[in-house]
Amino acid sequence: MGLLSLVVWLPIAFGLVLLAIGRDDQATSVRWVALIGSVVSFLATLPLYFRFQMDTADMQFVEKTPWLERFNVNYHLGVDGISVWFVILTAFITMVVVLASWEVITRKVNQYMGAFLILSGLMMGVFCALDGLLFYVFFEATLIPMYLIIGIWGGPNKIYASFKFFLYTLLGSLLTLIALIFLYTKSGGSFDIQAWHQLPLDLSTQTLLFFAFFAAFAVKVPMWPVHTWLPDVHVEAPTGGSAVLAAIMLKLGAYGFLRFSLPIAPDASHEWAWLMIALSLTAVVYVGLVAMVQQDMKKLVAYSSVAHMGFVTLGFFIFNDLGIAGGLVQMIAHGFVSAAMFLCIGVLYDRVHSRDISAYGGVINTMPKFAAFALLFAMANCGLPATAGFVGEWMVILGAVKFNFWIGAAAASALIFGAAYTLWMFKRVYLGPIANDHVKHLSDINAREFLMLSLLAVAVLAMGINPKPFTDVMDSSVAELLRHIAVSKLN
Repeated sequence: MGLLSLVVWLPIAFGLVLLAIGRDDQATSVRWVALIGSVVSFLATLPLYFRFQMDTADMQFVEKTPWLERFNVNYHLGVDGISVWFVILTAFITMVVVLASWEVITRKVNQYMGAFLILSGLMMGVFCALDGLLFYVFFEATLIPMYLIIGIWGGPNKIYASFKFFLYTLLGSLLTLIALIFLYTKSGGSFDIQAWHQLPLDLSTQTLLFFAFFAAFAVKVPMWPVHTWLPDVHVEAPTGGSAVLAAIMLKLGAYGFLRFSLPIAPDASHEWAWLMIALSLTAVVYVGLVAMVQQDMKKLVAYSSVAHMGFVTLGFFIFNDLGIAGGLVQMIAHGFVSAAMFLCIGVLYDRVHSRDISAYGGVINTMPKFAAFALLFAMANCGLPATAGFVGEWMVILGAVKFNFWIGAAAASALIFGAAYTLWMFKRVYLGPIANDHVKHLSDINAREFLMLSLLAVAVLAMGINPKPFTDVMDSSVAELLRHIAVSKLN
């Protein structure tokens, strides 16, 4: 077993152990096993960074073993500068979510914790898979634990939300499966994703493949106008489910564009870049305006996620190093910030059992420590310099100006909306005099919540102050992807 197999299967193994041995009368033991499993899984990912060779775009830590030999399907894993940070991010967010759910979940604790650990391994499998069928298996398998998390531990309309989530994402993926089968036949019976990158395909074939991939990845991001499932799901999902959905699962779609759409259909990507840019800018502007009128904190942050992911897809389709690297940095930063925003809402909901902004006011008077964390994360969501939220957006805007001044200007002006809805929410929830009787009796965060928010705060500040460790890892892979796209366009 190589390092990547250990990283993928370790949390799944812990999850299966929890499903097998846990009962509600053993909840404390279950929680400790889940925490140990998540911490060990996170520590197992760290060698991926420390042993990563940054001067090459080749896949590293590669493992390849025959799986379904009759169909030439291999258990083929590897990471490059594009994917390695998402494996580490997934393990980190899972560890934080286990901490966040420590006291909140009181029924079927083993199943809840087990579902998150299994989901963590499956998502890391998506980022590591170099075989098309293996990628599809991991990609679709992630739906099952998240469907159960929403459907069992969600809010009053959890069944509706879980079905909507499952159907939207599953239907989009079916076209992608057809595309994968086509590429398998076109390549002479190979599911090797890297071999698919070298296939000589005409523009019409590339266009069909591009939109087949678009059907799955755009829904997963989610891009406007196929974003409507996300707010409903976030509102009904438990806090941990919302954090993982926003921080990691949305990234699976954006990652798919870089691993499939751009390298396999480079000419079609250029041909339809105008559409992707238009949809991305619409998400940033229109969805930002929608977020401003929300009265439910979770819905506001959900729409905020759609707007921030619009910067990611914008960066990918302006075809320069600043844009693509900025999109990747924005994905990582959004993972930290969105998870923090949802977990802060969870802290308030656990005490007041309401997500309505009108139910709060003056929280800073009774929860000063918590309000300090919430202010940091709100500033990061606005894109304040020296926070993680600034770096990716700034790189994408610079890349967009390099591509077309007016596109860059439109993207930059949209940052105003992000600041507006985030700061307005912060003002109404945290600042001013105490506005509701139940706010008077709120208790500040305990040691567990302080640790959970501190981990995210350190990540947000570290990335904002020194983004070099993140960008250095991806530079060679981004340069190679752009070279591949440029060569294809010339041919």
